[in-house]
Amino acid sequence: MAKQKIRIKLKSFDHKLVDQATRQVVESIERTGAVISGPVPLPTRIQKFSVIRSPFIDKDSQEQFEIRTHKRLIDITETTSKTIDALTGLNLPSGVEVDIKL
Repeated sequence: MAKQKIRIKLKSFDHKLVDQATRQVVESIERTGAVISGPVPLPTRIQKFSVIRSPFIDKDSQEQFEIRTHKRLIDITETTSKTIDALTGLNLPSGVEVDIKL
């Protein structure tokens, strides 16, 4: 098989789920004998929202909410034929978005 580079991005709102999914991906890839670099923790994206509590009297009072998106990056530099089969057969926890680029 020709040497190709595979990049895997994992995203989730919960940092524990991202770490658990990353651990599963790394273990399954290492079992196939592929060479990996990572996991690299990417910067956490924080979205902040301010909402007015009441539209009439308490206009000056606001509530703040935030959504944190945690990301991890894994690069597979030397792949084998078993590597792609292992990636397709992964059972990752729900709540984790996986983006695989060849």
